Order: sequence, then structure tokens, then C-alpha cells
Amino acid sequence: MTEPYRLHYAPDNASLVIRLALEELGLPYDTQLVDRRAVAQQSPDYLKLNPNGTIPVLETPEGTLFETAAILLWLADRHGGLAPAVDEPLRAPFLKWLFWCSNTLQIDLRQYFYPDKFIGPDAADQAQLRRILQQRIQNDLRIVEQGLQEAPDLTGGDAASALDLYLACLLRWCKLYAESPETPWFDLANYPALRRLCTRADSRASTRAAQISEGLGPHPFTQPQLANPPEGSAT
Repeated sequence: MTEPYRLHYAPDNASLVIRLALEELGLPYDTQLVDRRAVAQQSPDYLKLNPNGTIPVLETPEGTLFETAAILLWLADRHGGLAPAVDEPLRAPFLKWLFWCSNTLQIDLRQYFYPDKFIGPDAADQAQLRRILQQRIQNDLRIVEQGLQEAPDLTGGDAASALDLYLACLLRWCKLYAESPETPWFDLANYPALRRLCTRADSRASTRAAQISEGLGPHPFTQPQLANPPEGSAT
């Protein structure tokens, strides 16, 4: 590595959250494309870094990290920023929602995107699972909207928190990949707190850096469009 950190990424994958975090913290890093079209995330070399075969991986001087929430929390504790300090009142609700993003909303989205991995190859079974998950994801959004309204200081500050970054990306993927053109259901206007979060995310310097690197379009979070990256593919 030429920099302290190396981010193994694919455009518009969960690695986007970590890229935004590194940019927010002003940390030097280099990147290594994981070519999803070649299924590079399942290659022997990549599995040595992350035996789950998922993206992202962050190489650090202290070792290799995977799992998005774990990387975010490690960066926050290592460098300051992105999270309330351990003795601040907001630390507990911050952790609650950080791991909710990882263990609830992202898991529901992952099952929606890859139903074959969870229910097998039958098309009818996959369609049924997606119908169930679409309802579950809508309920997830109502839950987090209410949570942010009850604790408005968790997000939306001048300095982005890990929740600002994580939720903005999850909402982007809801619109792009979990909404069917035949049955549109996702409208940010229905979620005022989440809409404010995405509006602020669009204007951040970290987002501008990611727009260039991953081809995210002019309004990545309020009006997302499919990525047109200079290298690699989101799928």
C-alpha cells in the first residue's frame, strides 16, 4: 500500500459508505477495484481478506477489516469524528441505529437484491420473497424516520456522522434497486427527516469526491440514478 488505508471497493456497493467516511475524515487512502463482473469477491485472494466474499474490505496498519458498521465504528474511534464519544449521551442511540442499519435495513435490502441466495432458484419463490421484503423495507423506513424525529441531533449536523453516511447510501439503494418500475413506492417526501438527511448528503464534499470516483450522478441521494463509474460495475 502507498497509503495507510486501502479500500477494496466496487462502485455503488457498501464500500461507498466507507469511501464517504474516509473522505469525511480527510484520511489518505488508496483503492483496489473488486471486479464484480468477474466475481472477484469470490476469488482466493479476496477470500483471504474477507472469507465472507462481500464488499468492502479496508486494509489498515492494524489489520484487515470487513463489515461496514465495524469499519465505521473503528474509524470513528481511531480518528475521532463520525460518532459521539463514548461518554456522550448520544452514544447509546447512535450505536443502536448504526447496528440497526447493518442488521436490519441492509439485511432486508440484501435479501431483496439477492433472493436466490436466501430462498433458492425458483422464480415464483423469489417473487414472493420480494413482495414480503418490499413491505418489510417500507416498515423499516417508517421505523427509522420516527427514530430520527425523536432524536434529531443524531444526524444532520455540519460534520457528518456515520449514520448520515450509512443511511444516505441505504436510501439511495432503496430507490434504485428495491423499487419496481411497475409498482413505485419509494418517495422521500414521505419521510421528512430522511429527506433532510439526503439533501444535506448531496451537498457534502465527501459526496463530490465519490461522484467523481464512482459516477453517481448529480444528486446521488435525493434523485439517485444508476452509477456510471469510470471503472468497474455496481453489479
